[in-house]
Amino acid sequence: MGAATTVSVMSDDDDGDDDAVGRANPLPPEDRLWRHPSEVSSFGHGRAPVRVAAVPEPEGKAPVWPIALVAAFVGAVLCGGMLAVTGNLSADTERAIERVKVSPIVAPSILHDDRSVDALVAQVSPAVVRLRVTTPDGDVRACGVVVRDDGVVVTSARAVDGATEIIVVLSDGRQVEGTLVGADLPTDVGVVTIEARALAVAVLGDSRDLDAGAAAVAIGTTSEGEPAVSTGVVSAVGQRLDAGDESLHGLIQTDAPIEPAWSGGPLVDASGSVIGITTDLGGDNTRFGFATPIELVHELMEEMLAYGKVAHGWLGIEGADLSDVKADLLGVRGGAQVRRVLPGSPADRSGFEEGDVITWLGGERVRSSSDLVVALRAHKPGEVVVVGYWRSGQNHQAEVTIEPVP
Repeated sequence: MGAATTVSVMSDDDDGDDDAVGRANPLPPEDRLWRHPSEVSSFGHGRAPVRVAAVPEPEGKAPVWPIALVAAFVGAVLCGGMLAVTGNLSADTERAIERVKVSPIVAPSILHDDRSVDALVAQVSPAVVRLRVTTPDGDVRACGVVVRDDGVVVTSARAVDGATEIIVVLSDGRQVEGTLVGADLPTDVGVVTIEARALAVAVLGDSRDLDAGAAAVAIGTTSEGEPAVSTGVVSAVGQRLDAGDESLHGLIQTDAPIEPAWSGGPLVDASGSVIGITTDLGGDNTRFGFATPIELVHELMEEMLAYGKVAHGWLGIEGADLSDVKADLLGVRGGAQVRRVLPGSPADRSGFEEGDVITWLGGERVRSSSDLVVALRAHKPGEVVVVGYWRSGQNHQAEVTIEPVP
């Protein structure tokens, strides 16, 4: 039987000021290639593919250089990522740029041999920054990734939580004071803004189709500011990492070694696109490295830029993984077993009882308590979701109104 875990996730500062000074605004939905799940039917695929008509053969001796120029530009965009520009292009509007890998086009691998690792590092490292963080408990060294050219940096929440001062050291050596926008400990996603423009930004990739064995490269910096790198493969996805009373869920696991001072830096694929932000929660207690998937990082980044915090949903149950033996006895293929239903909680009002086995939530299959946490992240307080569960040899379902963590 797996260790019990509380299936509730709360924001780092529910009472914080939602109008923090110095925060960059999130991009409008119509000007982003990345969108929140509530804004499109399928996150990351909110725009229909562009159909390009065939170009007829020229008659006579029409010049061909315009076509070659356009083709070269399109090829560069498809291979290197696409620029997302904010604003309505008026003279008074500032623009911010994000770079994302074009989907469903797959960028080619640049990891052909040992020397090509240098090319990948040269591509990514300009967007990797060092963080010197001062907290009441001492100084912290970590990394971060510039994801918008107007000064938005994502990093590890544990590196910046409670910071009294943040100094961001850019790849060119400049030192800029950072402003903490938010730090969400349940997902280890932190957001910092700096007063800088026209910064090099990383290309954001897609981790949803990652398979075990795919190339993975962790990038950080040395104490002198030089790029540092380790290579490996994705060893597993959707993993849980426990350390003391803390747990992270839905992580990318890699055998690429990740130094503590690299926490908050990028984990990239073979094309140099960021697929995750690394975490050091496990410390020396695990031989693997872990990273929060970039889709979740970006979603929470937008929420923190808008509100300064993340609103996590709450069911009000304590759950545990269902052992293989118990699953066989019950005739189910895994699930999250309810150990306790908190009185007055959404689960209590919907009729859940101790011993129920939750098998799906909102259309997502639940095979473990960690799966339940990840499925719940896709829904915000106030939403009504259908939860499927197993009780007394039969499948049941109930509608549950998700509430904010009390």
